[in-house]
Amino acid sequence: MRNYENLVIVKPTFTAEEIQASVKAIEETITSNGGEIATTDSMGMRKLAYPIDKNERGYFHIIYYSVAPSAITEIERRFRINEDLLRFITIKYDTNREITAWNQLVQKAKKKAATPAKEEATKAEEATKAKEATTEAPVVAE
Repeated sequence: MRNYENLVIVKPTFTAEEIQASVKAIEETITSNGGEIATTDSMGMRKLAYPIDKNERGYFHIIYYSVAPSAITEIERRFRINEDLLRFITIKYDTNREITAWNQLVQKAKKKAATPAKEEATKAEEATKAKEATTEAPVVAE
């Protein structure tokens, strides 16, 4: 099994639920062909360098996985058929240096996935503290 990375750009006209369903379908394509997904990284909505099918923006998502080299042709064929995708790219990590880089990217993506939950909790705490601060000190007009 070799290590691969796929960057996919999903159409921006979808709702959040439709984007998540599309990403799940992409992940299902990989796992149904014998792939093992190490981690994923959602980069969010970004502006494209040039319009693709009259779309100025796209939802970027990276998937890190391991799969047999013979399955890549089928995975890419299914990506080409999928009309939800604007573009995709498959990157193979083959040499020892590339595999080390792949492992570092996977670790970084896992850390990034863990920190948004912590950041949301701290933002919620700050918002409640801000509300308490504004309610505790009423402003008296003279």
